[in-house]
Amino acid sequence: MELKLDTICALASGSGIGAIAVIRISGTYSRKILSQCFSKDLSQAQSHTIHFGTISGYDGTPIDEVLVSYFEHGRSFTGEESIEISCHGSPYVQQQILAVLQQYGCRMAEPGEFTKRAFINGKLDLSQAEAVADLIASQSKKAHKIALSQLKGNLSSDLKVLRESLIAFASLIELELDFSEEDVEFADRTQLKELVAKVLTTVEQLSASFALGNALKNGVPVAIVGAPNTGKSTLLNRLLGEDRAIVSDEAGTTRDVIEETLNIDGIIFRLIDTAGIRETTQNIESMGIERSQQKIKEASIVLCLADATDKANLSETKSWSEELRETYPDKKVLFIVNKSDLHSPNMDDGITISAKDGDGIETLNKEMVSAVVGTLDLENDTIIANARHHEALLKTSEALEKAANGLEDGTTGDFIAMDIRQAMHYLGSITGDISTDDLLGSIFSKFCIGK
Repeated sequence: MELKLDTICALASGSGIGAIAVIRISGTYSRKILSQCFSKDLSQAQSHTIHFGTISGYDGTPIDEVLVSYFEHGRSFTGEESIEISCHGSPYVQQQILAVLQQYGCRMAEPGEFTKRAFINGKLDLSQAEAVADLIASQSKKAHKIALSQLKGNLSSDLKVLRESLIAFASLIELELDFSEEDVEFADRTQLKELVAKVLTTVEQLSASFALGNALKNGVPVAIVGAPNTGKSTLLNRLLGEDRAIVSDEAGTTRDVIEETLNIDGIIFRLIDTAGIRETTQNIESMGIERSQQKIKEASIVLCLADATDKANLSETKSWSEELRETYPDKKVLFIVNKSDLHSPNMDDGITISAKDGDGIETLNKEMVSAVVGTLDLENDTIIANARHHEALLKTSEALEKAANGLEDGTTGDFIAMDIRQAMHYLGSITGDISTDDLLGSIFSKFCIGK
């Protein structure tokens, strides 16, 4: 894939008023273009040096005093000659500097074009390039850690090992096809079975981690459900540490769904306080209950709240939580017994809390984190958080399963080689070893301008 020789520019920092802003330039003529509006000669400047001076308009009128950072070809983020201008954060100043750069030959960068050039110039592979956007968008410690790990190339390294092991055997199988008339076998079928099984296990583990990665990236939806007046709004307020929901002794006070975010151990939980579920003839409350039932379907974790002072409610809620587990096996359903400050029930299961006093809340927090993380080790395991990667891994698994079945059934080498090549293709599509203009356009169009 060839790059245009044009030089691009864009605001790389956030838009709006601030103390400083950063304008990025990248391309063959970066230094030449800047030299026409900058007060200092950079023709002999060394890479990774900073220069103080004034940028002036096309008519010579000073615009701003700035710091200019210079990066020579091959030693910048994009791999091209690049310059970063640190100016004052006035939107007017930003616009004027961008305008004069365009007058002297720059064009405005497209969304994600800097990172796209870094990929095309071999500074990043595709999964690392996508990690740039995830790192910028990360809102929690865990989401940041996953994005940073991917940016460092941990996922790329894992996939490279898998792909290279498949390439070695695929080459041997295809070599056999050249000697098909001589009935020669270069690839040991037993070893190939073991290899395919090993790679398939690793791919399935990576694919399975997407549920966690996606939750950490986008937040974990948690529905707080139960009968009216069991303390759902009090629990929401306790978890948040503030009075977000109205609390009343009157049943049915919450008529609509309330959503707030909570950070526990670096994981973002999207808490959803739902209307109490009961039979009602009131239209407004009925609508709230319908929305509550919809939120249960959308949630990853469901907190079924029971009233410790109400034996009938305890029994009903426990049965309901078990029913939810059967109906939604992919969800984590926690049975919570509230109001322990008023009564301490003898329960063999469930988490006993007092949303009013805070007793048991720490235990509940730990259970919620455990429900998300499961058996995965966030410190050492590679976690998939990108939907495109997940889809490619699923297709890789399908191709490897076909290869494994073919080896068991004695399928000829040409079909086995085809399945292994297909698996390699999907693995390569994650890192960009296999890519198309349409794929790149789709990925980088979702970036911000200036990234």
